[in-house]
Order: sequence, then structure tokens, then C-alpha cells
Amino acid sequence: MSIVKEFREFIARGNVIDLAVGVIIGAAFNGIVKSLVDQVIMPPIGLLTGGLDFSKLEWVLRAEDPGTEAIEKVAIQYGAFINTLIQFFIVAAVVFLLVKLVNQIRRADAAEPAPEAPAAPTPEEKLLTEIRDLLAKPAVAAVVPAAAEKPAPAAKAAAAPKAPPKAAPAKKPAAPRKPKG
Repeated sequence: MSIVKEFREFIARGNVIDLAVGVIIGAAFNGIVKSLVDQVIMPPIGLLTGGLDFSKLEWVLRAEDPGTEAIEKVAIQYGAFINTLIQFFIVAAVVFLLVKLVNQIRRADAAEPAPEAPAAPTPEEKLLTEIRDLLAKPAVAAVVPAAAEKPAPAAKAAAAPKAPPKAAPAKKPAAPRKPKG
């Protein structure tokens, strides 16, 4: 099997396409969350902290030397890390709420019992139903014409079991005769 054919089969699977859609939506959602944190959540927090901009908070390990043109400043930018943590917690909260919603829907579906087909009647129930149906019918006249009572000779012969043919009675041996004379 060629690599192109295998790749086509791999991509055509439903799970891969669902994953791709999820990644694309996740990337778009990441942009929304970043904007929410940087432009909506952090400015009021900065205002409460005295105009502090979290994205510019850093620990300088080595200061920049103004005499050289190269950037020599080495700093740990923990403010940007705090912004990233806030973004992560927002995404985690949204994902948690989505999973919780899906679980509630699944529990609701599982709680509703599926309509069950009635169980097949047992042989005893079938027999009782037949008896009930026979008793519910109106009684048939007890007088039956005499012609109907006697079966036809062919029917009688067919209905009666045939007995095995009887053997002829055995003859008694004749007594010896006396000679004449």
C-alpha cells in the first residue's frame, strides 16, 4: 500500500477530522482568551494594584549596558507568566464547564429508561390465553345432524388403524385311522 493511500485513509477517519476541527477551534479560542485576559481582566487588576501592568513585571538578572548596542538584558518575566496562568485557568474553567454539561446530558439520557418491548408470553400464558379465547366464544349448538356424526366409510377405514392379518388356526393332527379289515 502506498504512503499516499495510507495517509488518505488516515485522514478520512472520523476521529482525525474531529481532532482537526477541535484544534482549529481551540486556536481561535486561545486568541479570544488572550484578548480577554490582556484587554479586559488585567487592566482592572492593574488599576487596583496602583496602575501596575502585569505583562511588564520582571526580575532583572543582568541589567542592560547603555554603552553597547547589543541587548544584554537578562530578566525573568514573571508578569507575562502570570498572564499566561490566568489564560490557562480561564481555558480550564471553560473546558470544565463544557465537560460538566456533556456529562449532565449523558446522565439525563441514561436516567430515562428506554421503552422496553413487552416480553414474549410464556407457554403457560399462551395456553391460558387460548383457553380464555375459547371460553369467550358463544356456545355451539349441541345437536349435530346424524349424517354428520357418522364418518364416511373411506374416512372410517382411513381413521381406524389396521390390525395385522390373523393367522389361520392351526389344524389338529388327525387321529390315526384303523385299518379296515
